[in-house]
Amino acid sequence: MNNRKLLFLRDVLVYTFTTFGGPQAHVAILLREFVEKRRYVTEEELMELNALSQILPGPSSTQTLVGIAWKVGGLQLALLSFVIWVLPSAAIMCIAAVTYKGLAASGRVDEVLRFLHPAAVGIVAYAAVNFAQKILKTKVSVYLAIGSLLATLILQNPYAFPILILLGGIFSSAFETQPTEDALRVKLFSNVNPKKVAYFIGILLFFASLGAIINRTSPFSLPIRLFENFYRNGILIFGGGQVLVPLMYTEFVEVKHYLTNAEFLSGYALQQALPGPTFSFTSFVGAITLGNEGYGLAGQIWGSVVAVVGVNLPGLILILFIVPFWEDLKKITRIKNSLSGINAVAVGFMATAFILLVAPFGGNWMAYLVMAGAFCLLYFTKIKTPIIILIGVALGLLF
Repeated sequence: MNNRKLLFLRDVLVYTFTTFGGPQAHVAILLREFVEKRRYVTEEELMELNALSQILPGPSSTQTLVGIAWKVGGLQLALLSFVIWVLPSAAIMCIAAVTYKGLAASGRVDEVLRFLHPAAVGIVAYAAVNFAQKILKTKVSVYLAIGSLLATLILQNPYAFPILILLGGIFSSAFETQPTEDALRVKLFSNVNPKKVAYFIGILLFFASLGAIINRTSPFSLPIRLFENFYRNGILIFGGGQVLVPLMYTEFVEVKHYLTNAEFLSGYALQQALPGPTFSFTSFVGAITLGNEGYGLAGQIWGSVVAVVGVNLPGLILILFIVPFWEDLKKITRIKNSLSGINAVAVGFMATAFILLVAPFGGNWMAYLVMAGAFCLLYFTKIKTPIIILIGVALGLLF
C-alpha cells in the first residue's frame, strides 16, 4: 500500500474520532479536510457522491466516505475505510449494551437517565422538524407525510414500512414527473449489462429473504431474523440516521418488544454523544436484543455484529455497485422525483416515533419541560447534540 493510501487511512481515523453532528456536518468536514486540504477528490466529485448517497438507501455519511475511498484507492481502500469509520463507535455501543443491565440494576442509572430520556426525545423532535422543513415543500409531500403518520399509528406493523415507502416513491414520481421527460432518457441505459444488474438485485434480495427462509424454531432463528430486520431497514432508510432511529423504535420497541423504551432511549442518547456514524446505534440495539433473550455475553457481541453488518451491508453494496452508473442515474427525472415522496413518507415515520416516545411521559411535566428545552436549544442556538446529552446527564446527577 503506497504512502497516499496510508495517509488517507490516517485521515479517515482522525475523521472518525472528531466528527459530530450528523450527515450535514460530516459533509462540511469532508469538504474541508479531504477536498480543500488533501485534495483526494474535487469539490464537484464530493458533491456528486453526497447527492448519490441521498438517492440511495442506507447510511449517507458512510456511503460518501466509502465512495471517496473507492475513487482514491479502489475496493480494498474502500472496505478498510468503512471498517475504520464504523468500528470504534460500534464497539463502544456494544460495550455499553453489555454493561447496561448491571448498571441499571444499581438503581443509580435511573436517576441519571431521568432527564436524559426526555432530552433524547427532544433531539428526535428536532430531527423531525428539521427534516420536515427540508422535505415538505409540495402538497403531494405533505399528504404523503400525513398519510404515513396515520397508517403507521393505526397498523403498527413492520411490513407497513416498505409498502408505504414504495407507495410514496410511486405517487411522487407519478404526480411530479412530466410524461415526456423520461422518454428522452431511456437511451441512457442502453449500455447497461442486464446480467450485472440481475446479479446485483439477486444479492440484495437473497439477504433480505433470509429471515423468511429460516425456521423460527431453529436455534439460529433470532440472530438470523435480526440480521434480516436490520438488513431490511438498511434497504429502506432514505435520509440517514435521523430516519433510521424512529423507524427502529416503532419496529423493535412498539411492535416486536425486543427492548424497552428506556433501553432504546439510553442507547440513542449515548450514540448522540459519540463521534462517528449514527448507524452505530444499531450495535446497541442488536446487543440488548440478544441479551434480553438470554443469549449471554457472546450472544450480545454477536447481536452487535449482526446488527452493524446487517444495516450497513445494503448501503455498502449499493455505493460500490452503483457508482459506475451514477452519470446515467442522476439524469433520470423519475428517480429524483420518487426520492421526494420517499422522504415525505419518512417524515411521517418520524412523527409517529415522536408520538410514541412522548406517550410514556404521562403527567410528568418535568419530562415535557426538558424535552422542550432540548428542542429549543437545538433549533434556536448553535449548541451541538453532544452538549445537550451532557446537560441531561448533569441534570440527573444534580437533581
